[in-house]
Amino acid sequence: GIAWALGFVALVPWLLSLNAERSLGATLRNAWWMSIAFSAAVMFWFGAAFGAYIGIGTGWGGLILLLLAPVLQAQFLVFALVRHWAGQRYGLVLQALAAASAWVACEWLFPKLLGGTLGHGLQPSVILRQVADLGGAAGLTFLLILVAEALTCAISRRRQGARRIAAPLALAGIIVLAMGSYGWLRLTSLSAAVAEPAPTLRVGLIQANQTHYEERRKEVGTYTVVRESLDTHFALSRSAVELHGADALLWSETVYPTTFGQAKSEAGASFDAEILSLIEELGVPLMFGTYDRDADGEYNSAAIVEPDTGLLGHYRKTHPFPMTEYVPAWLDGPIFRSLFPWAGSWKPGYGARVFPLRTQDGREVNVLPLICLDDMRTALAIDGARLGAQAILGMSNDSWFTDYPLGARLHLSVASFRSIETRLPQLRVTTNGLSAVVDETGEVLISTAMNEQAILAADIPARNPQTTLMLRWGDWVGPVALVFLLSLAGLAFWQRSVHRLRANQCVHDNGQEQPVLLIYPGWRLVLVMLRLSAASGLLWLAADMWLYRGMQVNSDLQIHIFLSTVAVPSVMAWLLRRRFAGTFRIEEGNLILELSHQRIEVPLQHIAAIEPWRLPLPYTGIHLRMASGRRLGPALSVDDPSALQRRLAEQGSPAVLTDQPLKRVNELTALRASAPRFLFDDGWFKFGLFPLLIAIPVFRLHQVIAFGGS
Repeated sequence: GIAWALGFVALVPWLLSLNAERSLGATLRNAWWMSIAFSAAVMFWFGAAFGAYIGIGTGWGGLILLLLAPVLQAQFLVFALVRHWAGQRYGLVLQALAAASAWVACEWLFPKLLGGTLGHGLQPSVILRQVADLGGAAGLTFLLILVAEALTCAISRRRQGARRIAAPLALAGIIVLAMGSYGWLRLTSLSAAVAEPAPTLRVGLIQANQTHYEERRKEVGTYTVVRESLDTHFALSRSAVELHGADALLWSETVYPTTFGQAKSEAGASFDAEILSLIEELGVPLMFGTYDRDADGEYNSAAIVEPDTGLLGHYRKTHPFPMTEYVPAWLDGPIFRSLFPWAGSWKPGYGARVFPLRTQDGREVNVLPLICLDDMRTALAIDGARLGAQAILGMSNDSWFTDYPLGARLHLSVASFRSIETRLPQLRVTTNGLSAVVDETGEVLISTAMNEQAILAADIPARNPQTTLMLRWGDWVGPVALVFLLSLAGLAFWQRSVHRLRANQCVHDNGQEQPVLLIYPGWRLVLVMLRLSAASGLLWLAADMWLYRGMQVNSDLQIHIFLSTVAVPSVMAWLLRRRFAGTFRIEEGNLILELSHQRIEVPLQHIAAIEPWRLPLPYTGIHLRMASGRRLGPALSVDDPSALQRRLAEQGSPAVLTDQPLKRVNELTALRASAPRFLFDDGWFKFGLFPLLIAIPVFRLHQVIAFGGS
C-alpha cells in the first residue's frame, strides 16, 4: 500500500537515540545493536533461507545472520561513526550530509548480497521512484536520510519555539516536493515517448515450477533431471507460441543443467539437438539458462539460439552468488572444500553483452541478458544500455525463496530499478516465481505467483531508451559521496594542521635580522612571467600526456618543452630571487633594508601603512606607503606581513596593515613559511634522489621488456 511513506521517518527514532550518545564508544555500541535489530526485523528470512539452502537449518542460519549483522549491515556503524565525528566539528547541515554520504559510500564500497538499500522501499511510489534515473536507489537513500535528519532536528528543537523547527521542516518538505515534481515531469515525458509507434516483438516467458535440480540429480540421475526439464519446457514453449503468439522464448536460469554446445556425453549431444530441433519447428529464437565452459572452468550462462543459425552465443553470469556458486581462488582449496562441500565452482563472466533477438520476418530487438544477481548491480545494466540494448531479459532461479517469498519480492523490487535507471523495459523469468514484466517507469505490469506453472507473454518495442543521468555518469552517487567524505577529512586535517602550526609558529621578530626580497616593479613583472611560464609549461605537458600521448614520457619534444618552458624559467627565477635577496632590521628608529649592493634606511615615523600585494605573485609581499602618500620604490616580499606590522608597531611606527580581505592569504603564507621543513622538502632529495628511486627500476623494467632479460 502506501507504507513506503514510512521510509522518510523510519530512521528518526534511531537518530534521536544517537543524539543522546556523547562518546564515540557509546555511539558505536548503539550502531552495533541497531545493525542486529535491523537484521532481525527486516532480513530474518535471509538467514533462514540461507541456512535451509546449505543444510544447517533455519535456526543456525538465523543465528549466523545476527552474528554477522555488523558486517552485513556495516552502513549503520559507518553512518554513526561519521555522524558523531562530523557533529563535533561542523554544523548540523554538514553533519547530515556527511552521515548520508557515509551510508551510501559504504553500500557502494561493500554492496549487499541482494543489493538492497533504503531507497528500494520507494518502489511502490510511482512518482518518487522516478528520481532513481538521476542517482539510482542510492540517490533515493541519500534523500531519505536527509529528510529523516531534518525531521530529527525539528523534533529535537520542539521546545525552542516554532521558528526553530520551521527551517528543518521546510527543508524536509522541499526535498519531498522536489522529488515529486521531478517524478511527475519524468512520467509525463516518458508517456509521450512510449506513445510513439514502434515495431514490437512478443516474448513468451516460461515459468516451469521445477526446482531443486541438485537434489533431484542425486535421487534420479542427471539424465532424468534434464529429460524432465526439457519435456516440461518443450510443452510450455509450444503453448506460448501457438496460443499466445510468442515471437521469442525465454526460459529461466539453469533450466538446462549441463553445458550447451559443448556436450559432455552422447546424451548431452542428443539433448542439444532436441533444443535446436524445437527452435526450428517453432521458428522462434530462444534464450535459456545453461552452462558454458572453457579452459578456465565452467560458467553459469545464458545461451541464445535461433532458427537456421543455431547457437548465436553465450552470456556468462558476471556476478555468481558468493560461496554457493563461486569461491575466490585465494580461498579455494582441498581444506575449504572439505569444510564446505556445498560451495560452488563456477567462474565469473566478463561483463555485459548485448544480443539481437530476431524474428523470421525481420523484426529485431537488442537485448541485454542478466542472470540472477546480475540484476542487482547497477553498473552492469548501464553498461548494457550503453552497448545499445533496447530491453533487459532477466532470468533467475529463486527457488531458495520458495518458503520465504519476501526474498523473491525484494529481488523483483531491486531488479525493477534497473529499468528506471536505464529506461529499458524488462522481462524477468524465474524458476517458480516471481516472473514479471516491468516497464520503463519501473512499474511491475504483471507477475506470477510463487510455486505455480505459468506462461507470460509481453511485447517489447524496438525503441532506443531515453537518456538518463545514470546512463551518462554511471553509478555516481557512491563515488561522489566518498570523495565528499575524503574532502571533509582533508579539511579536518588541514584545520588541525593550521591549529598546530599556529601553536608552534615562530614569531618572525625574535631575531635582529629577517630575510626579505627587495623587488622593483619591472623586475617583479619579470619574475611573475617566469613563474607563470613554469606553471603553464607543466600544465601543457600534463594536458599533452593525458589527451594525446596516453601518459607516455618518451618524446624528445616533451624534453624540449620541459627545458624551455619549465626548467629554464625556474632557474632564471631562482637566480633573480638570489639577486634581490636581502635582510631587514630595525635600529635606532629606522627600518634598514640591506642587499649585497644596496642599503635603504626609512624612519619608522614616515611609514604610514603596509599594503599587501593584491595579486600574490610571484610571492606574497607588501608595499610601504609613506606619510607623503608615495610608495617606497622597491616592494618587499616577506613571509608574514602581519609579523612585520607588529614589529613596527612595537618600535613606535604608526603603520597599519590595510586590505583586511587579504588577511587569510597572508595567514596561509605565514603558516607555510613557519612550517617545519622535512627531508622531502630539500631540493637535493626532491629533484635528485627521489626521481632516481622511481626511474632506475622503471628504466630497468623497460630494458627487460624491450630487449629481454631475467
